[in-house]
Amino acid sequence: MSDHHDHDELEDHDLGLSHDLPKILGRRGLLTVFGGVGVAVVAGCAADDASSTSTASASASSSSSSATSAGTGTTTDIDTSGGEIPEETGGPYPADGSNGPDVLTESGVVRSDIRSSFGDASGVAEGVPVTVNLTVYDLNGDDATPLAGAAIYLWHCDRDGNYSLYSDAAANENYLRGVQEAADDGTLSFTTIFPACYSGRWPHMHFEVYESLDSATQGTGKLRTSQLALPQDVCESVYATEGYEASVSNLAGVSLDSDMVFSDGYSLQMAKLTGSVEDGYVATLNVPV
Repeated sequence: MSDHHDHDELEDHDLGLSHDLPKILGRRGLLTVFGGVGVAVVAGCAADDASSTSTASASASSSSSSATSAGTGTTTDIDTSGGEIPEETGGPYPADGSNGPDVLTESGVVRSDIRSSFGDASGVAEGVPVTVNLTVYDLNGDDATPLAGAAIYLWHCDRDGNYSLYSDAAANENYLRGVQEAADDGTLSFTTIFPACYSGRWPHMHFEVYESLDSATQGTGKLRTSQLALPQDVCESVYATEGYEASVSNLAGVSLDSDMVFSDGYSLQMAKLTGSVEDGYVATLNVPV
């Protein structure tokens, strides 16, 4: 079951208007709320025979520009009309040294599969598997260039709504946290599980973008803190499975329009998911900074 005490703290910190509203208005005032969602094309994914496909529910424009992949000579069409990925709060459970634990400096944090704990911890997070494919771009006006060598730190709650290193039920674990370095084409990937929906928040994942892998593992050179939203139809399918029972009522009590983070616009943060509960899902999202 979810750690309700910890999530009450989340409401005070992660969702506090006094903490988030000034910076949200500052950068969102210049963005079109319904900007298009750029979706990376991922080859060889298990989603080739996917039984469900979900896209952002916002009405999105589809104007795009060509970005030349560094070192490859190939081009990728992405939408640049919405601007950079929005800056968001990292919440009270980042484990990046800003609020308690610092997992970024620990040996073993650089890994693609983040389902298990590392170091002295041995727990494994159970749940419906998800591959998260992100592409980092350096956005300069209408030009989006893949940001080779950038790094992303990704973290989220488990299927019970607990955050490792913080929630009582997972305080001795460090699972569902990891760092990956972007390839020459800006792409990187994580293997994880579908997170829970806990009271007061839309299902999401947190991430921080760093200028390099060295910067990420030292907790310096951060370019952006943001959050990835998960589409409602996939959430409903996953939460109908064993182990996610508490998420059913929690999802019914929140919406994207009422969520304190996504209520002012989420099209740039809504991942595209393909796949199924049986085969697992693949989530893709462009991350222009």
